Amino acid sequence: MRKARITAHQIIAVIRSVESGQTVKDVYREAGISEATRDNWKSGYGGMEASDIKS
Repeated sequence: MRKARITAHQIIAVIRSVESGQTVKDVYREAGISEATRDNWKSGYGGMEASDIKS
């Protein structure tokens, strides 16, 4: 089974959703990720904006 590919824009959207006030569990459920995955994403993409991503 192939892993889902998540783009950097989608990762930043998930991080921003949590920071904007949505509940963490709801965001995880919508994105289909675990808490550990989101923590890894935050460490790599946490300070970025969508405009900072290279296409």
